[in-house]
Amino acid sequence: MYDSGKGKTKDTSNARKDLEDMGIRKDLHLQKTGTSIKMPQAKYTLTKAENTSFCDWLKNVRFPDGYASNISRCVNTNEGKISGMKSHDFHVLLQRLLPVVIRGYFNDNIRTTLIELCLFFKDLCSRSLKLDVLNQMKEDIVVILCKMEMIFPPAFFDIMVHLALHLPREVELAGPVQFRWMYPIERFLGKLKRFVRNRARPEGSIAEGYLSNECLTFCSMYLHEIETVWNCKERNSDRCQGEKDVGLSVFSQPVRPLGAAKYVRLDDTYLTRARWYVLSNCSEIDSYKT
Repeated sequence: MYDSGKGKTKDTSNARKDLEDMGIRKDLHLQKTGTSIKMPQAKYTLTKAENTSFCDWLKNVRFPDGYASNISRCVNTNEGKISGMKSHDFHVLLQRLLPVVIRGYFNDNIRTTLIELCLFFKDLCSRSLKLDVLNQMKEDIVVILCKMEMIFPPAFFDIMVHLALHLPREVELAGPVQFRWMYPIERFLGKLKRFVRNRARPEGSIAEGYLSNECLTFCSMYLHEIETVWNCKERNSDRCQGEKDVGLSVFSQPVRPLGAAKYVRLDDTYLTRARWYVLSNCSEIDSYKT
């Protein structure tokens, strides 16, 4: 209902007057007290304290390396606003974060409806979908939108909200979404844009920068004992400070365990599987195999 920009909300006084004309949701009607008119707070909006706590939570969220951009830079906790997010950040917010954070806000009807909408888009963007799942999604989105019509005012529903009805059919005809969306293209275009040094000749700058990058990448394959794109360290290393590398490559995953260490004795079935995994994936013992 509300965008971070000023004056972009659809919960306006005119929207409340529409509810009054239709004779529905009397709790949202404008309240006249003498010469002043008061617009009561709707159940689908957050209070100032709840808005602050939501922004604080969103600002402290941390993601795996490469999963999403730094969303905390888009959050202003003092003003309670979110701005500057890219389209992929909105996908992460809608599909992953909102179903978790809104559990502490709203009543059961509003919370359940919003979570169902988030899970609908999460399933829609899955890597693989079955036809029976798509048929069920076609029925579910109709029910979800009907629930939303019972919560939000009529001004909220425009052509973009109605578009959700046709998305399962689009996936059924054209295939999974990740093969058709523009994220890889936009990322590659942003890379080419950074090659431009002479704005009077952008095409030549892109061609020269792209060729130089390809040549350096090819040459780096033959450089050893220096850091290149092929052996550079991860930006977010999960290794503990002072931790030494394990001798065998099969146990060298850069992860940091959570909680206190405990020893568990494996039964014969798991011990056989662990032995098979080490023998099949550890390159150091290849010379000892017969």
